[in-house]
Amino acid sequence: MVKALTTKSIEAAQPADVRREVPDPALSGLYLVVQTSGVKSWALRYRYAGKPKKLTLGRWPVMGLADARAAASNAIEAIAMGKDPSAAKKATKAAQLEAQLTERDKVKTLVEEFGKRHLSTLKSGETVKRELYRHVVAVWGERDIRDIAKRDVIDLLDGIVDSGRVVTANRLRAYLKKFLSWCVERDILNVSPAMGVKPSAKEKSRDRVLTDDEIKLFWQACTIEGQPWGHLGKMLLLTGQRLGEVVKITDSEVRGDLWHLTNDRTKNGRAHDVPLSDAAREVLGAVERIKSDAGYVFTTTGENPLQGYHKGRNHIARRMAEIASGEIGTRVEIPHWTFHDLRRTAATGMARLGIPVRVTEAVLNHVSGTGGGIVAVYQRHDYADEKRSALNVWAQHVERLASGKKQAVTPFQPAVVLK
Repeated sequence: MVKALTTKSIEAAQPADVRREVPDPALSGLYLVVQTSGVKSWALRYRYAGKPKKLTLGRWPVMGLADARAAASNAIEAIAMGKDPSAAKKATKAAQLEAQLTERDKVKTLVEEFGKRHLSTLKSGETVKRELYRHVVAVWGERDIRDIAKRDVIDLLDGIVDSGRVVTANRLRAYLKKFLSWCVERDILNVSPAMGVKPSAKEKSRDRVLTDDEIKLFWQACTIEGQPWGHLGKMLLLTGQRLGEVVKITDSEVRGDLWHLTNDRTKNGRAHDVPLSDAAREVLGAVERIKSDAGYVFTTTGENPLQGYHKGRNHIARRMAEIASGEIGTRVEIPHWTFHDLRRTAATGMARLGIPVRVTEAVLNHVSGTGGGIVAVYQRHDYADEKRSALNVWAQHVERLASGKKQAVTPFQPAVVLK
């Protein structure tokens, strides 16, 4: 009597000069296939519609003896019901392959690949990727890239313009053109659907500066809004630094009353020290921290800095309008402003307070203007004391406006003779 296969007998089965099949007496049609290389697998031989068929079940030892018998039994049961398990397996594989190919060409998959292959090498890569996810993946993510037409691109950009964000639309157009050109370079697309798409609208040079009354409303709105956008808004106004720099501040960058930005954290690639006024330190201290290795101050996840700036700005703007309307008993429309306008507001406010332009530029970490060209090369004075005095004066002015009190503001104190 032939003994049924066992784990021990399977392990002992040796390869020969030719491929061989060892039947399992415990289940008719089940075979252990032993290749000349020593690789072992399971197969079921059966007849369907009068023709001999073979179904590969799996490889030993990933598929053990018990699993092989169970798989063979299921296949035999399917045959008894008039189904061909081999054809069903091929159909399943084809469907899986089609799904993989479909997933590979989805916009969301390709944007992720674009980020890894191209954007990761750029200093501005994170910003571009964030904007692509925010505007492109959010709308087209599940679509096949080859289904995107020129009209889709135009409609997407027009929608952003219609919401009042002309600059955002034009920046996105540039990011989108680069992404789609990258798809052409990698033979994913034959032609970029963004080819020939012109800027959505002409950008106006921004000169928006919040008035003293608006600064008061802004500060009150931020206080009501609280974490995270209220604290971020106050920090932007008090320091005058760029949104991308403030939003990524970490506790490790702050030492006492000094915030140090390394050259890889600034837009112009120059390391920058920002003295923190008492008001700015109070804002940072009020932020409830989310513990994480990243150490971001302004975050909702702990792992990534705040995102969705447009929505955050809108939260504060709505609060401002509500406060203003409540004070006079009628609806008030406040002219549109952006987070970047807070930087311009700080610079303009410091000028009004008698702070020299060169000091303001040092506060803003500008490399053009009076600090550009040959001055930037030979003038190495870092204006540390002047920056501290300027930001303290500015913070006192903001707090005076916010409180409505007319307390005196400490005059700016230059540490050196400024020219």
